[in-house]
Amino acid sequence: MSTYTLDSATSRATPTPTPTKRVTVPAVLKRKGGEPLVMLTAYTTRMAQLMDPHCDMLLVGDSLAQVIYGLPSTVPVTLEMMAAHGAAVVRGSYRALVAIDMPFGTYEASPEQAFASAARLLKETGAAAVKLEGGAAMAPTVRFLIERGIPVIGHVGLTPQAINVLGGYGARGRSDAERAKLVADSVAIAEAGAFALVIEGVVEPIAAEITQKVACPTIGIGASTTCDGQVLVTEDMLGLFERTPKFVKKFDDLAGRISAAVETYAADVRSRAFPGPDQVYAARD
Repeated sequence: MSTYTLDSATSRATPTPTPTKRVTVPAVLKRKGGEPLVMLTAYTTRMAQLMDPHCDMLLVGDSLAQVIYGLPSTVPVTLEMMAAHGAAVVRGSYRALVAIDMPFGTYEASPEQAFASAARLLKETGAAAVKLEGGAAMAPTVRFLIERGIPVIGHVGLTPQAINVLGGYGARGRSDAERAKLVADSVAIAEAGAFALVIEGVVEPIAAEITQKVACPTIGIGASTTCDGQVLVTEDMLGLFERTPKFVKKFDDLAGRISAAVETYAADVRSRAFPGPDQVYAARD
C-alpha cells in the first residue's frame, strides 16, 4: 500500500492507493517457469502511476542518463540522481516491486562500498531492491548484500556500465568462450542469491540455456522469449526516440503524436485561437 499521498488540490500527481500488497521478492521467485514477469523502466511519478497497474516490477534504470539527462552513457550517473528518481517512482506506485540500478563506481570496489550505496538507496527511496551489473566477480558482493537484508537483481551479457571495456553495444555470446563465460557468470550470480537476473543483448540460444540453468527468474532484454520475463526502456517501446536497439518493438509512436500536438498548439497560439472562451476567466457580474 502507498504510504505517501499528495494534496489533490495543489498537485497534478495525485496517487489513489488501492488496498493491495506490493509484489514481493518471494512472489517474483515463485514466477520461475510460470507466467512471464512484466518489467519496464520508470523515472518519474506520473509514468510510474500509469505503468504500475500493468507491471510486476518497475526498474529505476541508470538508462535515465540518456533518456532524461541526454548523457552519452550510463557511466556519469550518480547516487543522488538514482535516489531522487527512485523516490519519485515509489511515490507513484503501489503494486509493482520497485528496483533501482546501482550507478557505476558505487559498488565495484568492495562489498562494504556496495552495502553503503545500496542501503542509502533503499533508505532514501523506499524501494525494495537494487540491481547491479557483473558476473562471477560480483558474486561475493551479491551474497554480502543479501546476507545483510538487501535483495539483489543481477545483470549479465551486454552490461552498459562496462561499455568502455566491451567496446560497443553488440550482442554477446557469439563465440564458444563468451558463451561459457556468460553461463558461468549467470550461475555464479544466481547461486550467490540474486532473486532475478537480467540478461541483456545475448544471442537467443545462450539466453535460453541460462534460463534453464539458474534457479531464479531471468528477465530478457534483447535475449529470448524463453526468459521468465521481459524488460524494455519505456521511452523506447513508446516510440519516443527515432533510434532504438534492434531488440526494441515500438508499441506506439508517441514522438509523432507529441510533435503533432505541439504543432497544433503552436498554430492555435499564433492565430489567437488559444486560449478560447473555455480557458479564460470571465469577470464576475
